[in-house]
Amino acid sequence: MGSPGLMNRNNGQRLGITEPISLGGPTEYDVIKTRELEKYLQDAGLYENQEEAVSREEVLGRLDQIVKIWVKTISRSRGLNDQLVQEANAKIFTFGSYRLGVHGPGADIDTLCVGPRHATREDDFFGELYRMLCEMPEVTELHPVPDAHVPVMKFKFSGVSIDLLYAKLSLWVIPEDLDISQDSILQNADEQTVRSLNGCRVTDQILRLVPNIQNFRTTLRCMRLWAKCRGVYSNVSGFLGGINWALLVARICQLYPNALPNMLVSRFFRVYTQWRWPNPVMLCAIEEGSLGLQVWDPRRNPKDRFHLMPIITPAYPCMNSSYNVSSSTLRIMSEEFQRGSDICEAMETSKADWDTLFEPYPFFEAYKNYLQIDVTAANADDLRKWKGWVESRLRQLTLKIERHTYNMLQCHPHPGDFSDRSRAFHCCYFMGLQRKQGVPVNEGEQFDIRLTVEEFKHNVNMYSLWKLGMEIRVSHVKRRNIPNFVFPGGIRPSRPSKVTWDSRRSLELKVSGRAQDSGEGKTVSNGSDNERKRERVDDSFETNLGNAKRLAVPPSIGEVHEGSPPLSTLNSSSIKGDDVDIHRLEESGGEKSENNIPDSLRNVKNLVEVSFQNVEANGSVGCNPHNKIQAAATVDATSSGEAEKLAIEKITSGPYLSHQPYSEELDELEDDLEYRDQDKGIRGNIKGGPVESSSANAAVAVQVTSSNGSASSSDVYSNGNLEELEPTELVAPLSNVTHAPVIQSKPLIRMSFTSLPKATGKTS
Repeated sequence: MGSPGLMNRNNGQRLGITEPISLGGPTEYDVIKTRELEKYLQDAGLYENQEEAVSREEVLGRLDQIVKIWVKTISRSRGLNDQLVQEANAKIFTFGSYRLGVHGPGADIDTLCVGPRHATREDDFFGELYRMLCEMPEVTELHPVPDAHVPVMKFKFSGVSIDLLYAKLSLWVIPEDLDISQDSILQNADEQTVRSLNGCRVTDQILRLVPNIQNFRTTLRCMRLWAKCRGVYSNVSGFLGGINWALLVARICQLYPNALPNMLVSRFFRVYTQWRWPNPVMLCAIEEGSLGLQVWDPRRNPKDRFHLMPIITPAYPCMNSSYNVSSSTLRIMSEEFQRGSDICEAMETSKADWDTLFEPYPFFEAYKNYLQIDVTAANADDLRKWKGWVESRLRQLTLKIERHTYNMLQCHPHPGDFSDRSRAFHCCYFMGLQRKQGVPVNEGEQFDIRLTVEEFKHNVNMYSLWKLGMEIRVSHVKRRNIPNFVFPGGIRPSRPSKVTWDSRRSLELKVSGRAQDSGEGKTVSNGSDNERKRERVDDSFETNLGNAKRLAVPPSIGEVHEGSPPLSTLNSSSIKGDDVDIHRLEESGGEKSENNIPDSLRNVKNLVEVSFQNVEANGSVGCNPHNKIQAAATVDATSSGEAEKLAIEKITSGPYLSHQPYSEELDELEDDLEYRDQDKGIRGNIKGGPVESSSANAAVAVQVTSSNGSASSSDVYSNGNLEELEPTELVAPLSNVTHAPVIQSKPLIRMSFTSLPKATGKTS
């Protein structure tokens, strides 16, 4: 939805911290493919109609009038004289997808209210303004969140979803022509105001730092749609959100300033497939500023050294916008970048099309084992609040599982939620589980993560607004038992007959590598028919129900590898499968490999220390596609794909700092310090619980009991397809958890303990 004429606004000046990789203009092929892409995006319904656009503008105008009335009301209540009341002003700004011009039909509008120094956040914004909005019939679903990291008021105004932040400036009067891009606006601002202003300041700076806004917008729309189709669009789940994708696309626009969206999409995948994370993506140099605010700097801030995929915001104070990314989600995104790069190369030889790129990720076919997290509440309002809280903590479950299994058990969180319409006030989330690829598997190895899950549940139940009826249940469910309500129309599909890019690649790699895999003893087939039918590689290993293996912590896990701290078996929680044979788990038909992930990620000890002095390094080299394009010349006749690869390597290279990651660094990713303290307190309570009374030296034996056979009929969530990860016999109710009572139901998984001194040590 860009406007024409938004080109070359930089008067020929270089944008970005390096020279462009290529200044080449579009070929005829690029023009044709860009038109195809624009039509694809139109047909996908990504553009709102004129009527909806006008409605949004009217809502924003009305909201601006409301905050102006609000600030005059509170100015009068403060006893200010008539002149000051008359001059009192507040102003509405937009940011996010709406400000960037890439929003679609029904999308919410991120807005910021900027007010004067005497209009407080607690009493006036969440007090008087909230009361004013409550009285307006056009305002519905009003939900204030004053305790959020960035306090927000959520509501619908005439059907348009609004997220409203507040920034209190040190000014007595807010001028109508206020420029919030100036750093001086942050003078004497509190932390919440700085965070609230950051969205607008970053959005405006992005638009200043791209060479062509129209091409940027089209490319960003494409990448947002792709990320949603492939299940990697969700900041809260540990993937990337809207601002992250905008920053990544903006950097590609800087590196290829004269390219059309077709080439920008192709180069997006090519560059980020080669990117050496955790080297940061930056649109401009990081400035220290004069206000003393903390900026992202791993040289000075130890916490910044543990960020796996730094994407730095361009406005002061520069921050890492992607601190939620975990090793599992980075692995998944790296695999998806590689897949996108392969498809774009295939498109150049007419072996793929845009439909191929946007094929939905088959999440419920990709794994044999899943965690199902059920969330219930007493009413719709409670469910909305409880669900939001649980969703915000799910990333911690991923981090804990990764840490407690040394990244041997990998988690793939689904970014959305599902609802069982047969149950009132219910929703659930899913995580795919698999063993780390390329790791030898010993007979009878298991992952036992019951206590990890129990710890997570107790932390979630410490929700400050917890009410009776708010419950959470975490269960292990196998692929064959995934509930039908997660599928479109509530109908479980038969084995997909449609041939997808992933299935074709899977078949090619299986055929070419079958002999080698057989020689290495990694693949155990239980029949050629099954192998031909199944499209996902993790389906290609043994599924013999009569001779099953289980996921559990191996006895050898206590051996401390170099650079790794001791692992406590207490921190394992039971994910076990009657039919789980994990001889070989691969994603997307085998074309995805740990080789796609830099060595610095495979062993998290190697982390980046950014060289700010070299941030202006020149990375200028010409480029052209790897493959010859049928109807077009190469982008730069004098350059080659290898030269482009070297240019990308130069841009993404940087010094590394060896570091020990497993002390408390994952806890430091918590955005709530008080919550982190409570988390540690829970671990202390578990350590001091009755578990320690168990005798000393034997291994943990686990018996899975189906809920059909042994669960009490009084179980709230009785389901024969699930294995509940609730060892209620393991620990006594925690004395410091007063909000949510522990339901004493018969556990669906029983454990026999003959030893636990080793299991009671705190993992650090």
